[in-house]
Amino acid sequence: MTLKKLSIMLTAAAVLSTPMAFAAGDAAAGKAKSALCVSCHGAEGKAPIMPTYPKIGGQNAGYIVDALKAYKAGQRTSAQAGMMAGMAAPLSDADIDNLAAYFSSL
Repeated sequence: MTLKKLSIMLTAAAVLSTPMAFAAGDAAAGKAKSALCVSCHGAEGKAPIMPTYPKIGGQNAGYIVDALKAYKAGQRTSAQAGMMAGMAAPLSDADIDNLAAYFSSL
């Protein structure tokens, strides 16, 4: 095997093993559910209305899932935790996976 082929195989393996490549949700369903998210996090999650609101567009899907579940469970204590807990409370696990797939794809 040539060094070039080995390099290509290793690069492909690294890309395919990232959490974003295995986002469990449906990005189209996440986009449909994202209206409340973009009201604070901005269009496609990349232009927050307030500087203290994080950019979520392009964020790692696993991180988004973990964050939303932590907000839902009351495990986050940031300044926006109360607001985010209210936003996350009605989300099902499927909704969370779908939102994560959508925002991570941007």
